[in-house]
Amino acid sequence: MKRPITTLFMLMSVDGKISPGATDEVDYDKDFPNIDGLKEGLHQYYEIEQTTDLWSFNTGRVQQKMGVNELPIPEKTPVSFVLLDNSHLTEQGVKYFCARSKNFVVITSNKNHPAFSLAEDNLHIIYQEEQNLEAALVELKEKYGCERITIQSGGTLNGLFLREKLFDYVDIVVAPTLVGGKDTSTLIDGKSITGTDELNKLGVLKLENVEALEDSYIRIKYKVMA
Repeated sequence: MKRPITTLFMLMSVDGKISPGATDEVDYDKDFPNIDGLKEGLHQYYEIEQTTDLWSFNTGRVQQKMGVNELPIPEKTPVSFVLLDNSHLTEQGVKYFCARSKNFVVITSNKNHPAFSLAEDNLHIIYQEEQNLEAALVELKEKYGCERITIQSGGTLNGLFLREKLFDYVDIVVAPTLVGGKDTSTLIDGKSITGTDELNKLGVLKLENVEALEDSYIRIKYKVMA
């Protein structure tokens, strides 16, 4: 395989939502610790997250929401981070990830991205005039030695990974809650199929494991077959 092996790893509700609502004001990381029945088992998601791949794929949009542009410089970790970003990271946000990462790769179509103004030894930029996820993944493997990568992006980008057949495994922690809301982001968003000629764009899965965690949380693992 020319690209890394990918695993979609996310926390979602029973009805497939990856956020409590449709605005940045609400967020699982911020809100679940304050909700009885959810806060007790939440730690298991973070503990599992620590065992995922040493390459992690996310977006500047998600990281901006988590406040990285204002956070102090962190300690170094063994994880290499890849962020798809055109406009959400500031120079401080880039410095944050350079400090935190073994390797930090920014995928961008913005010629004026603040990453271009920095000269950090572990900072790498994949510039694309038009976004091409598969090409970026191939470059990650060929140029930076990325063999396996965990995907933790938002619903829209997850939808692109799905439609372009770029998921190999799915590893989901299900929280014991129903969220609802047609505008609330789900595990896979993006463009819907509209006819039977597009059914080949579905992701067909083979169950590998179901694990009942503590406090009514569940972990489900699949291999993507097609």
